Amino acid sequence: MEHEAEVVGVGAGSAPGGDVPAVILSVRGEYVPIFVSGDQARSIATVLENEPFDRPLTHDLLVEILTEFGGAIDRVRIDDLSDGTFYAKVDAERYESGEPERFVFDARPSDALALAVRIECPIIVSEEVIDEAGRPPDSIRFGDGRRDGP
Repeated sequence: MEHEAEVVGVGAGSAPGGDVPAVILSVRGEYVPIFVSGDQARSIATVLENEPFDRPLTHDLLVEILTEFGGAIDRVRIDDLSDGTFYAKVDAERYESGEPERFVFDARPSDALALAVRIECPIIVSEEVIDEAGRPPDSIRFGDGRRDGP
């Protein structure tokens, strides 16, 4: 079973080597933190905070190129979690002579989420991923100390 998620924020989680950036998804009444690199966290946070850039970032460029070539991203999926590593897919399509041609691309979850927040497409998380990585909302603390979403 699949569930639609929403990005509720970008924060940091504690790890032995120090704080690690995380994208927090809200899904099925739980939060799913997905750890990402600092660059990916900034890329996602700038969109969430409506901060404009003078020049396009990599994800903006990819969306622009895809659109120019007649393609579109339909949704992104966080569909697997193995040994602490999340896996994602990007479902896309393009039209050729009025007929849709569908594509599925493997992606890092951070890239998939960076694309999804830019084009506001659905983010789907599998039941198995939520069961394994989901946390109660009161277990996540955001940067201002609150335990609920921004």
